[in-house]
Amino acid sequence: MWRLFLGASALNVLLVAPLWWRFGTIGEPLIAWEAWIIVPLMLVLPKGMSRRLLGVALISWVTLATIANLGNAATYMAFGRSLNLYLDTPLVRSIFHLLVGNVGQVWAVCAMLAGTVLLLGIIWGLVRLLLPTSPLPLNHLKGGIALGIAVLASALAVVHLTGKALVYQAALPMVEAMRYQWEQVVITHQARLVFAEQLETAPLQTRALPGLEGRNVLLAFVESYGVSALDDPRYNHVLRPTLADMERRLEERGLHVVSGLLEAPIRGGQSWLAHATLLSGRWIDNQLWYRLMLSTQSSTLIDDFKATGQRTLSVMPAITLAWPEGEAYGFDDIAVAEDIEYAGPALNWVTMPDQFTLDYTQRHLLGESPVFAQMALISSHAPWTPILPVIDDWETIGDGTIFAPWEHAGDPPEVLWQDVERIRDHYAWSVDYAVEVTGRWAERVVDDKTLLIMLGDHQPAPLITGDGASAAVPVHIISGDPELLAPFYAYGFVDGTLPTLENPEKAARMSQLRSWLQEGFGAESGTEAAQ
Repeated sequence: MWRLFLGASALNVLLVAPLWWRFGTIGEPLIAWEAWIIVPLMLVLPKGMSRRLLGVALISWVTLATIANLGNAATYMAFGRSLNLYLDTPLVRSIFHLLVGNVGQVWAVCAMLAGTVLLLGIIWGLVRLLLPTSPLPLNHLKGGIALGIAVLASALAVVHLTGKALVYQAALPMVEAMRYQWEQVVITHQARLVFAEQLETAPLQTRALPGLEGRNVLLAFVESYGVSALDDPRYNHVLRPTLADMERRLEERGLHVVSGLLEAPIRGGQSWLAHATLLSGRWIDNQLWYRLMLSTQSSTLIDDFKATGQRTLSVMPAITLAWPEGEAYGFDDIAVAEDIEYAGPALNWVTMPDQFTLDYTQRHLLGESPVFAQMALISSHAPWTPILPVIDDWETIGDGTIFAPWEHAGDPPEVLWQDVERIRDHYAWSVDYAVEVTGRWAERVVDDKTLLIMLGDHQPAPLITGDGASAAVPVHIISGDPELLAPFYAYGFVDGTLPTLENPEKAARMSQLRSWLQEGFGAESGTEAAQ
């Protein structure tokens, strides 16, 4: 009997443990009905080809369900949403590159190998468990007990499926995982068809923005700068004084600033989806929509500014591999990591500090002619170590070798990430650095011919914000010409660097910024995107 109860208990734990991780409630659910059906059933089935085929099918199902439930828990921790295999499978490569950036190539490979070994170990254990060499005979007491347990568990599972569960702390993890993922496949496929049809039949128009003709328009995304940095007491005591100081310094230099909130399409990661949402004017909250949008050559803000006469530029210091998406967007000039002449050290995942990126952009990339520049800042990307100071004398930044002393400063990620409270402290300090350095840069580059839009790309993961936080991000718009800020008051923006924080969950979507720019600065009629 030990094979029956030990085997069923082991499979039970394998099935419910991912749910404990996902919901943070150890012991709830406590019972996985599938474990008490599958193990007893496989113990009493006689040897033969049918049993082997059924065993292979069940092992495959258990493995896929476990991977799906583990992936669901991990996806929620990272992005604050559930796993969608239809959309998220392509992200495996990105996860590996994130590991490489945080812990290095060797440890990343070791982590992937460890995961593979663990998976193979689970499969081997399932084979030994579900395909025993000596089944229990049905004409003996042990076989009868096993069959009785399988029948009872099956009956209770059927009742559970009707919504009238007799055992409160029981679940059907395998059934529910596969049912949910199948529903996601069907729903997402239908949504994909609708979205693709919208791209084809209702393209957004390219529209010149004569109100911004001859101006520099600078779009700076601050990594992981979410509204929680301003309204959560764990972080706002760090960020709010910095914003107040930034407002004071800008005012002393004759610069004006208004601030508001926008809802980002994602949380915790996938910053490129926020970039795409803002640039395209469409809600791009997954990788499939992103690929569809780019493949159809939909018009974006890049086209609007080209029609206005600006040169278009994208500065992407985090891009270390080929980036065909940049060409698909149609930027005139693209500067990825290898194009930026940085001689300082990488700082874990961060290829170069934001202060260097901004300084290099000003000295070498903006040029003399009017430009629309998108800049993706990265110093506030996890793992949030080391924390850099803002260098007061920008003239000393040079080729970045000045940052060498911080290469090994502070605890490495594997030490820092053992303490949740320290992680949260470092998050606040990292975002504070990025916000402060961007504000200082604004003092240097913004004049009455410049409009700087500085905003967060998304909220950080639920580990930082907690469950239920809104998806809003702060937006600060800076110019030396107050007339360039006037249109934004109609959309809830207020003077100063602190946006209105009541009801952040009601913030307008990030995709609306393009239409606001068109309404505030655009020509009366647009031209078709194809032009």
